Amino acid sequence: MAKSALIAMSGGVDSSTAALLMQQQGYSCVGATMKLFRTGDIVCERTCGAPDDAADAAAVAARLGMEHHVFDFSEQFREHVMTQFVQTYENAGTPNPCIECNRFLKFGCMIEKMHELGLEHVVTGHYARVEYDEKYGCFALKKAVDAAKDQTYFLYTLTPEQLQYVRFPLGALEKAEVRRIAEKNGFVTAKKKESQDICFVPDGDYAGFIERFSGKSFPEGDFTDMQGNVLGTHKGLIHYTIGQRKGLGVAVGHPVYVCRINAENNTVTLGENEDLYTDSVTARRVNLITDLREPVRVLAKIRYRHKEQPAAAWQDADGLLHVQFDEPQRAVTKGQAVVLYDGDTVIGGGEIL
Repeated sequence: MAKSALIAMSGGVDSSTAALLMQQQGYSCVGATMKLFRTGDIVCERTCGAPDDAADAAAVAARLGMEHHVFDFSEQFREHVMTQFVQTYENAGTPNPCIECNRFLKFGCMIEKMHELGLEHVVTGHYARVEYDEKYGCFALKKAVDAAKDQTYFLYTLTPEQLQYVRFPLGALEKAEVRRIAEKNGFVTAKKKESQDICFVPDGDYAGFIERFSGKSFPEGDFTDMQGNVLGTHKGLIHYTIGQRKGLGVAVGHPVYVCRINAENNTVTLGENEDLYTDSVTARRVNLITDLREPVRVLAKIRYRHKEQPAAAWQDADGLLHVQFDEPQRAVTKGQAVVLYDGDTVIGGGEIL
């Protein structure tokens, strides 16, 4: 029986090339594009999952002689990604919707569809690798060869049970090589630009999206200093994130940064750059591939572009993950993820509290 795979095709160059590579490895492939938005959803006009993306994915599938489906996951996307995005901002955090999309849709709903279609694997164009890890005795997520493109930070929620079904054919390739492969094979996606935006907020106006989606307005409140003295008036908590310096609209004679956001009293605390540093992190919604009841030495990163740093990590009796860094880290942000590494292997992570 031929090996088989469901290819998650977003209409971009990475997923298109992933489909080709799986075919070249002898897999019988079926393409699938996720429909993420319902007609009338309150989002910006330009969104991913738009008809042109689905059409580009279908064109590549046709060129490869593959069956192609469009799966309507709009309800799941609204519940698990868009709603969670808004709620995190409402609770004074800064969300990472790509992590939630991977958790619930690409490796939740798509694995369900894979089983329904009687296929063996789910394939995406992520830059990461999956290998059986003898040390941990399970399938594990590994960093991509192209360090600049590595996306394991966004994939830490994948469990060993899910990873046995997942394939990342781009994990061993450099991005430039992926584009060359796409161009050589005449894919319409070969020169397509990568989106740098959150797909449902392509204009970057997060506050505007949150107000439209939630139907709420977010009142002004006080800017305070680290001692609680009022410095001015902020325009609503959803306009700010930890570490922000620009666009504050308050003058104190020297640079200041957002150091705390307090939803209970509707205040934004401003401080000096040194006030942004802390050496400890606590996280919830934890996924681990190993027992951390006792502290373990790890490398940990607190945002996608953060270089992982040496730390000790352990999980308490309530399931919370604690990370103690050797050196203080700047701008630890509620709602982002802390991800733990053992060399190239992702051993887990959680959502920062």
